[in-house]
Amino acid sequence: MMNLFKEVGKAYYRVRGYYPACIHGEHFKLDPFHIGFWRDASKSQWETDTYKILKRYLNEDSLYCDIGAWIGPTVIYAAKICKQVVCFEPDPFAYKYLRWNIDLNELDNVKSFNIALSNQLAIMQMSSFDGTLGDSTSSLLNKNKKSKQIDVVTLSWDQYIKMSNIGKIDFLKIDIEGGEFELIPTLKEYLAEYKPIVYLSTHAPFLDTSTRKAKLLQIIETLSIYKTCLNENMMSIEISKLSEEHTQSNFCSYLFMD
Repeated sequence: MMNLFKEVGKAYYRVRGYYPACIHGEHFKLDPFHIGFWRDASKSQWETDTYKILKRYLNEDSLYCDIGAWIGPTVIYAAKICKQVVCFEPDPFAYKYLRWNIDLNELDNVKSFNIALSNQLAIMQMSSFDGTLGDSTSSLLNKNKKSKQIDVVTLSWDQYIKMSNIGKIDFLKIDIEGGEFELIPTLKEYLAEYKPIVYLSTHAPFLDTSTRKAKLLQIIETLSIYKTCLNENMMSIEISKLSEEHTQSNFCSYLFMD
């Protein structure tokens, strides 16, 4: 009987065209195909620290860049706060809903791109670690034979900057399921010049164990230009700790700023 009520509820919101929810104090119209996720987000059961960080460090003059936007939970929230949002989501199954959620909320200050930022201009294969494209675990690293493989266009950071002439970004969020290990080293000159706040999710467990420390050391080398590194508990730490066993074996988030 409970399943019947759930299905009726889903059908109602799909006919209505959106699911209404309040996320971290902001009201949204949301796509009706991820109701379970949106319900969790509205109950503060999904990345509450991320919303707190965005609320604290974004303002009405901010330019926010979201690399790995998925269906848009952080994009639409940031867009309610700041002047402009630029976001990237290469998975076409997720991008469809990202664009839908942007349009449902009439967020004219958001520019979205269905491409992957990496270390080169190329066409690369993407698949999902959990097996279903669009499920938030799609990655350029993964060769999951149980997941559908799709071709996506990748662009380097320098190429995007030259084409967009975007200038100074104030806050840069990067959550790309292991793709950060190729992307971050290419950002060094840009980060040194503009010093945006960087909110980085690391996915070392997706790498072969023999390469994890070396890849994390590359991240450290690039981001050591920042005076402050905070862990997921917002505690100040030495950036050298990013190469330790904890980060090698877990999915972690860090905030970098001056």
